[in-house]
Amino acid sequence: MVLPPQHHPAPQHLAGCHPMAQHSTGCHSTILSHGTWCHPHRTTSFSVLPHSTAPHRMLPTACPMATPLHRFSQGCIYTYIGEVVVAVNPYQALALYGPPMVERYRGRELYERPPHLFALADAAYKAMKRRAKDTCIVISGESGAGKTEASKYIMQYIAAITNPTQRTEVERVKNVLLKSNCVLEAFGNAKTNRNDNSSRFGKYMDINFDFKGDPTGGHVHNYLLEKSRVLQQQPGERNFHAFYQLLLGAPAALLTSLHLCRDPSTYCYTREGAQGDVSGAAGGPGRDQGGQARRSWPLMPSPWPQACTDDASGYRAVEEAMAVIGFSPEEIGSVRRILAAILHLGNLRFTQEEETTLVEDTSGVSVLAELTATAPDSLHRALLARTVAAGAGELIEKGHSPKEAAYARDACAKAIYERLFCWIVGRINAGIAAREYDARVHGKSTVIGVLDIYGFEIFDKNSFEQFCINYCNEKLQQLFIELILRQEQAEYQREGITWQTIEYFSNEPIVELVEQPHRGILALLDEACLAAGTVTDSLFLASMDTRLGHHAHYTSRKLCPTDKTMEFNRDFRIKHYAGDVTYSVEGFLDKNKDTLFQDFKRLFYNSADPVLRAMWPDGEQSITEVTKRPLTTGTLFKNSIVALVENLACKEPYYVRCIKPNDQKSPTLFDMERCQHQVSYLGLLENVRVRRAGFAYRQPYHRFLLRYKMTCEYTWPNHLMASDREATQALLEQHGFQDDVAYGHTKVFIRTPRTLVCLEQERAQLIPIIVLLLQKAWRGALARRRCRYLRAAYTIMACYKRHKVRAYLHELLRRFQAVRTLPDFGKSVVWPEPPAVLAHFQDASQRLFRRWRARQIIKNIPPSEMGQIRAKVAAMVALGGLREAWGCQRTWARDYLSSPSENPALALLFARRLQSLKDKVHFGSVLFSCHVRKINRFGKSQDRAILVTDQHVYKLDPRKRYLMMRAIPLSTVTGLSVTSCRAQLVVFHTQSQEDLAVCLHKMQPVGDNRVGELVGVLLEHCRATKRELQVRVSDCIQLSFRGHRRLLTVETRPNAATPDFSKSRNGFVLYWPGK
Repeated sequence: MVLPPQHHPAPQHLAGCHPMAQHSTGCHSTILSHGTWCHPHRTTSFSVLPHSTAPHRMLPTACPMATPLHRFSQGCIYTYIGEVVVAVNPYQALALYGPPMVERYRGRELYERPPHLFALADAAYKAMKRRAKDTCIVISGESGAGKTEASKYIMQYIAAITNPTQRTEVERVKNVLLKSNCVLEAFGNAKTNRNDNSSRFGKYMDINFDFKGDPTGGHVHNYLLEKSRVLQQQPGERNFHAFYQLLLGAPAALLTSLHLCRDPSTYCYTREGAQGDVSGAAGGPGRDQGGQARRSWPLMPSPWPQACTDDASGYRAVEEAMAVIGFSPEEIGSVRRILAAILHLGNLRFTQEEETTLVEDTSGVSVLAELTATAPDSLHRALLARTVAAGAGELIEKGHSPKEAAYARDACAKAIYERLFCWIVGRINAGIAAREYDARVHGKSTVIGVLDIYGFEIFDKNSFEQFCINYCNEKLQQLFIELILRQEQAEYQREGITWQTIEYFSNEPIVELVEQPHRGILALLDEACLAAGTVTDSLFLASMDTRLGHHAHYTSRKLCPTDKTMEFNRDFRIKHYAGDVTYSVEGFLDKNKDTLFQDFKRLFYNSADPVLRAMWPDGEQSITEVTKRPLTTGTLFKNSIVALVENLACKEPYYVRCIKPNDQKSPTLFDMERCQHQVSYLGLLENVRVRRAGFAYRQPYHRFLLRYKMTCEYTWPNHLMASDREATQALLEQHGFQDDVAYGHTKVFIRTPRTLVCLEQERAQLIPIIVLLLQKAWRGALARRRCRYLRAAYTIMACYKRHKVRAYLHELLRRFQAVRTLPDFGKSVVWPEPPAVLAHFQDASQRLFRRWRARQIIKNIPPSEMGQIRAKVAAMVALGGLREAWGCQRTWARDYLSSPSENPALALLFARRLQSLKDKVHFGSVLFSCHVRKINRFGKSQDRAILVTDQHVYKLDPRKRYLMMRAIPLSTVTGLSVTSCRAQLVVFHTQSQEDLAVCLHKMQPVGDNRVGELVGVLLEHCRATKRELQVRVSDCIQLSFRGHRRLLTVETRPNAATPDFSKSRNGFVLYWPGK
């Protein structure tokens, strides 16, 4: 396929500022040498690539330095190659990330604004939200190019543009996502010679979104922590930030409790990093990717303080971030103790006396046991020996030599830190996991992935870690080539677009050299680790020389004896896409096997610290238990990287390629040769050529029409042409874009973003009109349908109501048809459940029925019993629900003193006294009589009797032949007071304020309840005489006694034989027999 004979104007999507963006911002362009366009205020620092408005032909390698240096000095650090953002680390503060900049890029198309990370993040977010398609942002570049900071800004931009309704759970997820960077940097980053805040692990974060585009959760994957850094660092480098933050930032009291001191040089594992200015080079959350103290990348409102430039403030920021994420104070304390334990572990030294290995300072073992919450004896034994299963359940304890003990110590330190880091990642994942998300309720969940992984590394001494890191970068470069270069060219050929094939470097042979089964370096390394006998690193190197010597990208000193930059039996070299790297095989076997004795696993599994115990679940296994051989470190890493690449390949990718302008971390230096080398190995030159000759946008015809058909009268609402291709062609020709497009077999290809932006703008103008039209039609349809539904519903409801009413009335008649013949006149008949419309009807019917039933019952009662019935009803009204018992179940005799059964000895005598009173006073009837106990004028109990007639209340003395002691006119009695308990206490309240308090007793049968009877007959009498009588129920009765107000209460005494009154502090108390 050949390039078109008439080359169109250069695509505007390849770098810098689009002409429309220039127009919108009021900027103008200046022509520089070699036909390069340069914006005077927004120049790029990319020395090889021209500005975005320039034609994309290759610049000469001898391009004058004035132009790139000028652009770099003006602070324009971003440029586009298609949808790839190229970012140059500026090493100086640039006002590019504040809230105004967020608003400038929010919701804009990729080419509407000058190149920026925010534009790429917004494009990935819109693609995810509009098409419900998972996207990912891959950030690559060598160490120190600014990858970690770029990933932070992308996450902060996504957090800033989501959750406009301020939902609490979404805000919590956003805070945890942002704060997790601080914690992961502290425990996973370190100062290297190339970068003061170098990521020593790979991180891929998935952010989950709901159908509205708000983050609902996330998940962090970590890859190959460089745990060997815990033991030793190259000259000028440091251990992980977390150690220095603990030593230099923790309060003195905490350090004392951890048996630590401030000086990092005290500890073997941090001694190398303490040689320089430790506090000023801390990195951590306050450091930029280039190593300057937050100079290269000024943050927008961020999750940590702007001035976090040393380990002390880094410690405070990490503590705050862990609390926000959800770490409990106990868990944070466990993390501190584990870090301290690693430092103390590194200071242990071993010596040998005769044939026994000893710990030089046993106090260090005690401190370690305290920090790890383990038994000192068990810890001492694990350090100096290991237990081996000899078969048949027999165990042998094999002592270490000093060298073996030191190896076991270091392996233990590495394993503890690695498991601590993985546990922290797990806790972060638990904090950001989507909670109670149901796709059936909340809609489909989509994902944006952000990959921030270690960059390509070439050190003075490159070991197993650099080998794995560079292999990872080879895989990611292979993915970039596959998706951006190979697939794009293959798509042009597949669609029949005229095309001239562009050659590019493929790193597939390098990837196969490392990962090919049975023949690659990792396979040979595993083979050497599994081989029987003693296999050394040099033997592994010899095996590679024999089996890989023919490979074009592999060499060693044995294969190239004249190359004195490599050592015999130690070094081999791989020609990576980013350059040649010489690796030392020393430690390859040990690091790949990653041996850790089972004794340490069992020791920490039995720790009393729950956090430390949770990190060692494999310690639960018995030493005699046979298990599968664990996979080696290299194989595990290869599997995880292959899975990562597959995960990225199934998402729509967006790329950020980071460039390091110089090795001095200077904001003014721009190393042309250095940048050209990075541009070359990142494949950006080939990407420029592909984009220059290719098309910025492509879409299947049906999807293109689905999005833009409203902009053409021939395609709206549906076209009548033979195919979607013809409809697409008619749409583009109506707009005059026919010279800027090409038509493939299944897709339309648009060369410049200008065409796409114009279509988007016209579509945006028409969408509100279409929405109003659709809303009008749909709302009308909904209203008409609702009207029909309501009519049908009301008709059904009316029929159903009539049916329910008829059914209810029929059932009511059936149940109550024969109630006249029932003994209880229908009391036991259950009323049917009425329909809602007849609820009031049933209430009224029940009231009528109760009245009818009462009338039928009353008709059968003899007239002589009606007085008693009325008295009981009056008592029920006054006492019902207020008093435990009031004697309604028995017959009320009223005049108990005249009853021979009640008063056998004195009944005749009382009858004579009663007759004499009647002759004297001429009362009509006796309402009540009974023996009582009263309070005399001295406040003591006395036995008396009361007689209540229709005129008076008489107090009689039984011992004096019922001599009348006091007569109270019944008309002066204003009320009665009784208690809620079973005590037979009655207080007569009178108009003369001289109340009478009596307790009924000497009743037959014993325990009879007559208070209700007395209350009932008096109430009925007052009703008949049309007088009002108040009845009060209270356990604390007020009464007037000899002109004073007194309180009368009741207390129960189990050992009392009879009721008895006694004085109390506030009045009187009645002691009532009973429980």
